[in-house]
Amino acid sequence: MTLRGNPGRTARLLPVALLLAASLAAQRPTCAQDAGAQTAPLPSGVERVTTVEGITEYRLANGLKVLLFPDPSKQTVTVNVTYLVGSRMEGYGETGMAHLLEHMLFKGTPSHPDIWKELTAHGANANGTTWLDRTNYYETVPATDENLDWALRMEADRMVNSSVSRKDLDSEMTVVRNEFESGENDPGSVLMERVLSTAYLWHNYGHPTIGARSDIENVPIERLQAFYRRFYQPDNAVVLVAGKFDPARTLALINETFGAIPRPERTLQHTYTAEPTQDGERSVTLRRVGDVQMVDVVYHIPPGSHPDFPPVDVLTQVLTDTPSGRLYKALVTTKLATDVGGFAFQLREPGIVLFSATVPKGKSLDAARQALIKTVQATATTPPTVAEVQRAKSQLLKNIDLRLNSSETVGLELSEWIAMGDWRLLFLNRDRLQKVTPADVQRVAKAYLKPSNRTVGLYIPTASPVRAEIPKTPDVQAVLKGYKGSATVAAGEAFDPSPANILARTKREATPAGLRLALLPKKTRGAMVRARLAFHFGNQADLRDRDTAASLAGGMLMRGTTRHTRQQIQDELDRLKARVQVGGDATGATASIETTASNLPAVLRLVAEILRQPAFPQAELDELKRQTIASIQEQKSDPQSIAFLEFGRHFHPYPKSDPRYVPTPEEQIARVKGTTLADVRKFYQQFYGAPRGEAAVVGDFDAAQITKLMAGLFSGWKSAHPYARIESPYVAIPPESKTFETPDKANAVFVAATPIQMRDTDANYPALLVANYILGEGGLSSRLGARIRQKEGLSYGVGSFLQVPSLDDKAALVVYAISAPQNTARVEAAAREEIARAREQGFTAEEVKRATAGLLQERELSRAQDAALAGKLASYRFLGRTVAWDADLEEKIRSLTPEQVSAAMRRYVDLARFTVVKAGDFAKAAAR
Repeated sequence: MTLRGNPGRTARLLPVALLLAASLAAQRPTCAQDAGAQTAPLPSGVERVTTVEGITEYRLANGLKVLLFPDPSKQTVTVNVTYLVGSRMEGYGETGMAHLLEHMLFKGTPSHPDIWKELTAHGANANGTTWLDRTNYYETVPATDENLDWALRMEADRMVNSSVSRKDLDSEMTVVRNEFESGENDPGSVLMERVLSTAYLWHNYGHPTIGARSDIENVPIERLQAFYRRFYQPDNAVVLVAGKFDPARTLALINETFGAIPRPERTLQHTYTAEPTQDGERSVTLRRVGDVQMVDVVYHIPPGSHPDFPPVDVLTQVLTDTPSGRLYKALVTTKLATDVGGFAFQLREPGIVLFSATVPKGKSLDAARQALIKTVQATATTPPTVAEVQRAKSQLLKNIDLRLNSSETVGLELSEWIAMGDWRLLFLNRDRLQKVTPADVQRVAKAYLKPSNRTVGLYIPTASPVRAEIPKTPDVQAVLKGYKGSATVAAGEAFDPSPANILARTKREATPAGLRLALLPKKTRGAMVRARLAFHFGNQADLRDRDTAASLAGGMLMRGTTRHTRQQIQDELDRLKARVQVGGDATGATASIETTASNLPAVLRLVAEILRQPAFPQAELDELKRQTIASIQEQKSDPQSIAFLEFGRHFHPYPKSDPRYVPTPEEQIARVKGTTLADVRKFYQQFYGAPRGEAAVVGDFDAAQITKLMAGLFSGWKSAHPYARIESPYVAIPPESKTFETPDKANAVFVAATPIQMRDTDANYPALLVANYILGEGGLSSRLGARIRQKEGLSYGVGSFLQVPSLDDKAALVVYAISAPQNTARVEAAAREEIARAREQGFTAEEVKRATAGLLQERELSRAQDAALAGKLASYRFLGRTVAWDADLEEKIRSLTPEQVSAAMRRYVDLARFTVVKAGDFAKAAAR
């Protein structure tokens, strides 16, 4: 996929690495592992380069760089291959070529003809991503020698033997074009592209990685093949292995597989186009269908390796934090905007910092633009306070400390730092960030936040322009010479995520007040702990006409208590190195927690305070209502939101007063506007409490201490109304077909769903689970993926999913796809044909075997993630289950025959019972 984003707004999708690049911190394996990696004999031709904070770099004779990051506490292993090629290297007529080639490398090689099928068989969490300076491919698989051997051999093979053919390009080009069209649906994403293309006159950073539509459609196969042969070579790549593996064996295997590839004879030409100093304000205006207004402001800044970048990062946080940020106070609090945001592009060459605001219809966009610019520019004359800088650094460094406790995450995110010049920049950036002062922040504000360096709004002639000179990219090797890094982070235990081990290790307790606990203590990297709390209240009769007040009450919980303001809560969470989310709706409240072992008791006390002592400030409720309404309005013209909302309404045929009723956007807005602070307070007072609740904790903690603490924190918290779970029984829904016009939206959505009467305890559930996996949930190797995306190239995103509840019998199978509006009819026809074929012909033994293996490995991979495991354990306490249920289900899956899976498909999936909803600009497509 391309990393195509809309920063600064909830609806915008940022590149993962950009969101997290500034939020990494160091981890290292135990001293014994470090020593072993350094003292073991190296394979012939392999050179050990350096070790920093547990990561060791090697270099092969053919120029390939290798990074090994052992982490025995993870029962997974990640292989990540970074190629130093992105959209920055593309020539005229080649925009989007790096990303298009990324897609092509999943088409296979002579030795690996169906890579997606192999990924499914190994239960891999895998993908490829393309960005401005690099492309990467990764697989995270359960940590076995067989899985690691397969991943390394497959990646080495497709480095030089991929089938970049005309036939594959013909089908994949239309998939990529559909991905391009999907981005065109989001005005915020398009606005950012327009702003960047205006800010950059010559440099390729001004071109979106997805490329120009004409280049995507017309690129000659010969140019794509030449691009592949030029950049996909060992001397232009870095192979990283992170997780649970044997370093010596793995290094030898890498040398055997990748080392056999000869060093290429060609010499890569470095890009040399430099963006000239901007000599005046620039502007751009975008006019498209939408429901909210937006403004972006961009300034050029130094490259990510420059020492000025950390102060710029802190400056960005000071301006954009919620709710303490200067932009938030200047625009959101004053009601000029409903949302503000921003981030800095940390790139190999000089990048940009972007600030943004979302403005509802009826408000002055010009007033918001002026206030945004005024607030940003004022940082040069009104420097940030010590408290502002410290808060910003605490937030950034907190994320650093938390992020590096996952070798899986670090392994993927190192791609960004490799692309900047050297992976060790990750740690140097952290060290520089720790030293940033208010004077540093003001200095960079004066240097770069100048009017002549700004792109936004209108052109204004200036007699004496003041220009911002952007520093050149420093010599990274000189900067890092002798760099050693910081101390080792404690390693965790090697944990077996099997149901039997989880069952044996989990302690099931109950507090005197009835809170049911599931506690799984285990040693984790960085002594991390994840927890999930859930409280249930209310009943169908008492909750009539209360859903909006309930939703707003849940949204207000973290906006202040009787003891702490919203900002004080955030500051305390930053101090405790914790990520916490507390919310609620008409039927209950939940809390998710991620923190360290030493801070867990304090975080639990704060969560209890948030749940039991909310203050409900009027100003915060007013702001929440404005933001909620803006979010609803933004979805009114989005095809995907329209389609799935219509399904919710169709499959929940209840009266408007019923808590299960799904309101229209207009009804939602009216309800939000009509809900008062008194309504919100009344709902909380009448329903919140703990008549029934569960808590699950997984990680490094003292079970006895937490049991005692939980008993005290929620003792005496009672709801005024009796609790009774609201049932959602099966209803025979008549099928319908509906089409919605969404003008000026380049991407359309097709969704089809059939109701099914089933619980997850039914005898046929395992067979239907596997049938759906083969049909569409198994990724691009599924029948829908192979037909609609791989073969016909009609959709970037296609598949199916199965929703089967545990306590009710109202299930559904959903098929979905995005496509160009003119292709939606073909998508629907292909989906119907594949469903009919599955019913008529059934599934083969090979399909069932492959799907079973992939599904079981995916379930094992999920149990290896502590946050997901905590959620499962809490849910099972509510259901009265243990993970023995998982073991029983998985044994039933293993024993399935093709006849049983085929029979389940025929029994439960009937084309005549499908409801179909399509949303897109079909009128425009028909007029072409």
